[in-house]
Amino acid sequence: MSASRLKGHVLRGLDRLLDAGDHLPGAGAHAVDRLSPFLQVLRRLRRLGARPRTPQENRQRFQADMAAFRTGFAIGSSQDLSIPTDHGELAARLYRPSTAAISAPLTLFFHGGGFIMGDLDTHDDACRLLCEVSGMPLLSVAYRLAPEAPFPAAVDDAMASARWALQQLGALGATGLALGGDSAGANLAAVTASRLAQAGERLVAQLLIYPGTDLSRTWPSHARFGEGHFLDRAERATFYQAYLGDVQARATDPRVSPLLAAVPPEMAPALIVTAGHDMLADEGQAYADHLRRVRTPVEHLHFARLGHAFINLASVHRESRAAVAHIARQWRALALTSTRT
Repeated sequence: MSASRLKGHVLRGLDRLLDAGDHLPGAGAHAVDRLSPFLQVLRRLRRLGARPRTPQENRQRFQADMAAFRTGFAIGSSQDLSIPTDHGELAARLYRPSTAAISAPLTLFFHGGGFIMGDLDTHDDACRLLCEVSGMPLLSVAYRLAPEAPFPAAVDDAMASARWALQQLGALGATGLALGGDSAGANLAAVTASRLAQAGERLVAQLLIYPGTDLSRTWPSHARFGEGHFLDRAERATFYQAYLGDVQARATDPRVSPLLAAVPPEMAPALIVTAGHDMLADEGQAYADHLRRVRTPVEHLHFARLGHAFINLASVHRESRAAVAHIARQWRALALTSTRT
């Protein structure tokens, strides 16, 4: 057995020992609850191995960790393809569920990773689970990463892939386009949804999982969870330095901080997901409030016992897996309802 597979088995065993019982975090509960016991141990282990890393080292470590966790949840099918853009082709992976919803839209998904790491494989399990439980096809896109391709490369790739998907809906057998993502990918989804709405393009919905929405100020959750958690202030600063270069000059750009953008009248309905032990929790809540103020339909799920990046733990942590499945069911309901209206 390989070292990575052994690590996955050890973590699944640890989950069974520590998280006895089927705990689904209280969706919608805003009081901070005790962090899941499994995540408490994982957080300590992560801190033991913490040291300053280059973007390339962070990328390699993330890929290795996700390879250890990867299960390969059963779905109908998956197919690797490429999306043409003015800057070259983007790798993508199309997932289809074993039982498809009638008249289902396509979810175009942008992975997280601080704009410097992540790829189709690091988010393969999460995308499989979202696709299968929602009963809707999902297309995951590997946009260009910093520092090799700094801002606005990721934004440009997100827009290009969304426009390509809109043109290919018939060929892909989808009735409309929805956008989704986690963390940095959720930021890209929010920015792209806003820009497409401004251009008069109609989207079905947007799924924003622990999005970063405002780099221009400090939020209370930054202080509460900005040290020793699954995303801390130092890490985020490193990510944005690689992505933006001059962080201070670009922090107020609406392509970086979508909370600062005016909400277009035709903005797509949103399902916004936050975690109780995540420094970005307040930014997600603020963005939900921002959309609601202009009467954009918003649903907000808050998982009090989980932390940042929990969708990447769905293969080894039952509570995270239950949360992803719950998100997928809520996402299906929102997307299908929006498709019919």
